[in-house]
Amino acid sequence: MIAAVLIPFTAAVLVGLVVLWPGGAPPHSHTGLGLDRHTESGRVVKQEEVACAGGAGGAGSAGGPGDGQAPPQPGAASGGPAPAEGPCLSAVIEVASGPDKGRTFTEIVHPGASRQYTVGQRVVLAYAPKAPENLRYSVMDVDRDLPVGLLAGLFALAVVAIGRLRGVFALVALVISFGVLTLFILPAVLQGSDPLLVAVVGGSAIMLIALYLCHGLNARTSVAVLGTLTSLLVIGVLGSWFIDWARLTGNTDDQTALVHGLFPGIETQGLLLAGIIIGSLGVLDDVTVTQTSAVWELKEADPSASWRKLYGAAMRIGRDHIASVVNTLVMAYAGASLPLLLLFSIADSGVGTVATSEVVAEEIVRTLVGSIGLVLSVPVTTLLAALVVSADRHTEGEGAETGGGGGARSGGGRRRRAKH
Repeated sequence: MIAAVLIPFTAAVLVGLVVLWPGGAPPHSHTGLGLDRHTESGRVVKQEEVACAGGAGGAGSAGGPGDGQAPPQPGAASGGPAPAEGPCLSAVIEVASGPDKGRTFTEIVHPGASRQYTVGQRVVLAYAPKAPENLRYSVMDVDRDLPVGLLAGLFALAVVAIGRLRGVFALVALVISFGVLTLFILPAVLQGSDPLLVAVVGGSAIMLIALYLCHGLNARTSVAVLGTLTSLLVIGVLGSWFIDWARLTGNTDDQTALVHGLFPGIETQGLLLAGIIIGSLGVLDDVTVTQTSAVWELKEADPSASWRKLYGAAMRIGRDHIASVVNTLVMAYAGASLPLLLLFSIADSGVGTVATSEVVAEEIVRTLVGSIGLVLSVPVTTLLAALVVSADRHTEGEGAETGGGGGARSGGGRRRRAKH
């Protein structure tokens, strides 16, 4: 029964990958906004105190710092004058890559700025090749390659040290999942494909690869796949319905607006629904695999247990899992939206008005739809696992009883000896 569902499903996913494969992101002209700009690397080589009055400091000429009188460059690290006392800092930045490698310019850092520099610090520079020569470079961000890379290494080390071979497979699955996301899902959406269809195909591919690679090609994993697939279907239907009913546009932040401006063909409602599906996938995998494993272990402990007994025992485990995982999902969304929640907490509006505003309602729909799918995955996966493991063990038992004659005869001999 499982194969009758999963084989056509896997074939459909493969066909979807082939048909929708984008072949890379579409070309476009850089807007110079946000992350959509040319970048180069740089380094802070000198800092000195200067007077803040009159917007002192600014773009330096090629080969040296500015004269202290030009206005700060766009994108300067200061983020605008801050109401703080003290002198400003004139930071001399050296371009470390690109056509102007070795050139220097200055950035004025106000005392109240959130980002301060140190000599020797590496930074990321925004490069505008068509701008006037003294305005081509500005500090866009700090270089975080080392701390992020080190943290990723510690994560991989912890996974392998504790998970051992299973941990290695998990890391491989993570790399493949990231590859599907960056090589298929994102470029396909940018090419104008339906975001929902792309998310379903890409998410299904990630699910199949991650689960079978980490947990093996067996009935237990296949049950988890079926449970995850069923829950994703519920999430897709509910998400589509409530996004349309609540009239959510999906265009509630600067990033989405920028993407929609660059690629007007992208359907933002579909993009919102695709995000809900992909965001729920990882938590669903956790729940379905855990429930399936619980049923299998219960059957190992009590081989005579019926599917009803297995279902009841596993659901007691599942209810504990639901209580913790739902809270985790809600807190994850709340943590990601904490600055927004802070703004609304001081807003001069009622709770109902705030909760039903599009920005907050979008997060509420995202959280609740994902949570409903998560909750439903527990009974669905548990029922499937109980039925499958009972059928498998029942078939194995019948095979042992009707197996080779030698086995039957030896059993009969033991029974006869017991009577004497």
